[in-house]
Amino acid sequence: MSKDLEYIKKIAALIRCRVLEHTVKNNGGYLSQACSSAEILATLYVKIMNLGSVPYPLKPSYFPGLPGPDNSQYFTGAIYNGPCDRDLDRFFLSPSQYSLVLYATLIETGRMSPDGLDHFNKDGSVVEMIGAEHSPGMEVMSGSLGQGISQAAGIAMARKLHEEKGRNFIFMSDGEFQIGQVWEALQVMAFYKLDNIIIYVDINGFQCDGKMTSVMNIEPLEQRLEAFGMKVCRIDGHNIEELLSCSDINHKEKPLVILCDTCPCKDIPLLKARYPKFHYLRFNSEEERKEYRDFLMEMQREGRVSEQ
Repeated sequence: MSKDLEYIKKIAALIRCRVLEHTVKNNGGYLSQACSSAEILATLYVKIMNLGSVPYPLKPSYFPGLPGPDNSQYFTGAIYNGPCDRDLDRFFLSPSQYSLVLYATLIETGRMSPDGLDHFNKDGSVVEMIGAEHSPGMEVMSGSLGQGISQAAGIAMARKLHEEKGRNFIFMSDGEFQIGQVWEALQVMAFYKLDNIIIYVDINGFQCDGKMTSVMNIEPLEQRLEAFGMKVCRIDGHNIEELLSCSDINHKEKPLVILCDTCPCKDIPLLKARYPKFHYLRFNSEEERKEYRDFLMEMQREGRVSEQ
């Protein structure tokens, strides 16, 4: 187990560093999301989820056009998570602003080619800033917050009706719980006893307009979710052992929600100067950009990221 823990820690560090590298190179990026969620996504992809393998790191192609009977080339980003088999797990990214972090996760776990990020947010590319169902690692169009969990609930219900053994993992952010549609989806999950659903929530305490408690407080979230019929546990989202142990909790006839308390500046303390607006980092000056570039170079010298 200790080797597994060290490997997951390494993958989490690489995820953060790759997103930082991308942010410096492109003068902007969703960096705080990588800081808060790297351990969650690394643990899910390395150890928790039973996903199908891919034959080699896939290189993103261009948008194949709208789905339809005359478009045999259409695909969803689920191909990066391996084949959709009844006995395998499925992954759903609900907050699509985390797409860059998901791309970095796919790269560091050998599912996506590193040069895929060269196509990030370019016309015709599926590697979108706000990922869609054709973007790497994504299966549904999450778009406005609340839609991802709703579609995942429908898929989980269908899989249960077909008696499929595979579980359905949903990654969410705390800001989504300010959306009414999320609570409607949870109500459906509880009513239909969808215990094939496990939700990991990144509780970093911030949303696009600032601190959660200043914009719209959602606490006590654990008690509210339990009142809606969920099985809930709350952990340190940067503690890999806790992330692993919670996934095995018995939650018969109930969806499992794992609330992961995290820090939006984890391992990149320069971000603290942006308090309380962490949502998207665009540099205010070349001097600030140089600060982050120097910090990245320091991480590379320490061997915490492989240089491209």
